Amino acid sequence: MTEIEIGRGKRGRRAYSFDDIAVVPSRRTRDPHEVSVGWQIDAYHFDLPVMAAPMDSVMSPDSAIAFGKLGGLPVLDLEGLWTRYESPEPLLAEIAALDPANATARMREIYSEPIREDLIRLRLKQIRDSGCTVAGALSPQRTQEFWKAVVDAGVDLFIIRGTTVSAEHVSGRAEPLNLKRFIYELDVPVIVGGVATYTAALHLMRTGAAGVLVGFGGGAAHTTRQTLGIQVPLPSAIADVAAARRDYMDETGGRYVHVIADGGMGTSGDIVKAVACGADAVMLGAALARSTEAPGRGFHWGSEAHHPDLPRGERVEVGTVGSLEEILVGPGLGADGTTNVIGALKRAMATTGYLDLKEFQRVEVVVAPHQKS
Repeated sequence: MTEIEIGRGKRGRRAYSFDDIAVVPSRRTRDPHEVSVGWQIDAYHFDLPVMAAPMDSVMSPDSAIAFGKLGGLPVLDLEGLWTRYESPEPLLAEIAALDPANATARMREIYSEPIREDLIRLRLKQIRDSGCTVAGALSPQRTQEFWKAVVDAGVDLFIIRGTTVSAEHVSGRAEPLNLKRFIYELDVPVIVGGVATYTAALHLMRTGAAGVLVGFGGGAAHTTRQTLGIQVPLPSAIADVAAARRDYMDETGGRYVHVIADGGMGTSGDIVKAVACGADAVMLGAALARSTEAPGRGFHWGSEAHHPDLPRGERVEVGTVGSLEEILVGPGLGADGTTNVIGALKRAMATTGYLDLKEFQRVEVVVAPHQKS
């Protein structure tokens, strides 16, 4: 790996963003209608390789059901407004209308309401009753407190999602979550992340996770790079974690852990390049927050935006571009890559001659920094 000298006492390796790379056509092309983008994790098959990010601006129980019926995997934030309030719609409307100068303070007040186990069960039951696959997300800090309520509610996939999640969290204040023991004892598949390096991903895979979320500080609503100085460009992170997946398969005699790119993919071209770098699926936030069904009403935020001590995100205006169906499967409403993102993925795979996602991970990629005209 080529390293660059930052100064005489520090070296760093070069990492690449989506604007730095491009996919290369091959000698063969295919009919886009013959391309498969289906994705299966554990016993659950999905027509689209897309998870909806567990964020209040993206997923409500109703939008989760709509997303699931379109073929994706919706994930509900079990620490969000839907598990703190019986009727959060007025608060969602208030957040969308907040003055930017007051947004953080007011959101802290709104999110200070305690999480209720009865609402966790109610929201997950609503999704289950629709016939969709049920997935809910907790942060590592809340998992030990609420995991039993989540499992008792009949969740199909359990998501442990944080800005960064490690298999070796050290704390002198409280006993940390033992991921390996927790996943081993749980009866449902667990997807865990974020993670951004080969070593950290390999350790997470060894806990028994069914999938790992790859990403750190690159989402549209994150300010992690500004506040903490930490960020890893997603294409390089995906490629590193895909290498960990390969080596873990060799280590275990074939156990496959899914790599899911999480955050920082605002357009269909980013999704294409994420799969090309080794992702099995993608988790979308801002891209889906632009839908007419999104509860954020054209605004987007994550839990970092109302952190009680150190906010590392903000409420951002992303606008509205179309329905969930138009954003995912079209028809496209413009040429900016924000609608019919799956159609674009199929077209890219067909143009480069690949039939399915696993094959497309072998496509050639070049370093070609994009010069915007």
